[in-house]
Amino acid sequence: MRDALVAAAFQLFLERGYEQTTVDDIVALAGVGRRSFFRYFPSKEDVVFPDHERCLADMTAFLGDGADEDDPVQRVCDAARLVLRMYAENPTFSVQRYRLTRKVPGLRAYELSVVWRYERALAEYLRGRFTGRRDGTLQADVIAAGVVAAHNNALRSWLRSDGQGNATAAVDHALGYVRGTFGDRPGDTAVEDQEDVVVVISRRGAPMWRVVREIESTLGRD
Repeated sequence: MRDALVAAAFQLFLERGYEQTTVDDIVALAGVGRRSFFRYFPSKEDVVFPDHERCLADMTAFLGDGADEDDPVQRVCDAARLVLRMYAENPTFSVQRYRLTRKVPGLRAYELSVVWRYERALAEYLRGRFTGRRDGTLQADVIAAGVVAAHNNALRSWLRSDGQGNATAAVDHALGYVRGTFGDRPGDTAVEDQEDVVVVISRRGAPMWRVVREIESTLGRD
């Protein structure tokens, strides 16, 4: 039923246009009632993106199943590849949806809200992994945004080519920039670059050279 509704919707979108197609038109072509439509899709916009909820759930589960020894940057890059796999499973549908969202501002805004949910899932995972790091939250948000930007740059290039070429290789190449910039950063797992703090108690009016000598003595310097 769900697939039949999506197929009917896109047939009408291509024939009449998105704005000119109503939910009643979709259910009439699919041969079901309005109640059946809203059982699967809260709105007409949702029928354009029928697979994103499942993909987001898969991504969240994938991140949650990660081990402590996993490189967190590699993990979020691998999570982004789940989105690519979703698009690559049905290139024809993905290209049609891409063309449709380019024409309808409301769908473009809806798509951006979906992208933001993916980015938030990546950022939340990284925040958990970066606890204790200096600027851990900032790093998590920047890396998550970078992963999404790199992935989407390659994905959209593939969609603009009508699904021709190797989408996996393109996304791997783009994500390589993220891993090269943020991955495997030794020393980030705890508060970094601890500096010595020396407290010197000296008589008021003592000459500066004596204060400096006491500091050097404390630090073990000649």
